[in-house]
Amino acid sequence: MTRMLSTAFLLTGLLCSAVAAAQNVTEYRVLATNKTSTMQKEMNEAAEAGFRFGGVMGGETTFGGSEVAVIMTRSAAAKGRFGYRLLATSKTSTMQKEMQEAGDAGYEYKGQTVFSSTFGGKEVVVILERDNDAPKAGPFEYRLMATKKTSTLQKELQEAGAAGYEFVGMTVADTLVGGSELVAILRRRPQ
Repeated sequence: MTRMLSTAFLLTGLLCSAVAAAQNVTEYRVLATNKTSTMQKEMNEAAEAGFRFGGVMGGETTFGGSEVAVIMTRSAAAKGRFGYRLLATSKTSTMQKEMQEAGDAGYEYKGQTVFSSTFGGKEVVVILERDNDAPKAGPFEYRLMATKKTSTLQKELQEAGAAGYEFVGMTVADTLVGGSELVAILRRRPQ
């Protein structure tokens, strides 16, 4: 009887260890496309399967040409259903408006990059995320700053920081309208 009990405890321990190990496994999904509308669709499909945004980068790939690539992750303990908006534009004034609309809908900034899309030319791409199972997180007020001079950016960041904005991301963009610009994104909760 003691031997049977010991074997049962051993098997229970091994099973618990196997379950714990399985919960620490992370799965990845790599998404890459040269169309921003396709990327948003693929990100939301991955989110429906329990994946969450991990990172983004735009650039030239060997076989895909100019693409935006996104890494999505999923762990066994993943909870919540996420929704994504991918904003892409060559005009920073358009991006400011679209980001604010997304912020008002509870979307949070997650990442940005620059790449040459099939139809839009060189664009700034911003990814925003919303947890559909959580209470509405927003709204956020977003501010996009675009300038050719680092000294101008320094001054504008100082002013925004004094107004309660926090820096969330930056790229160097060679956009159709602005040429080579530093594009910084900041956000704050409404006061």
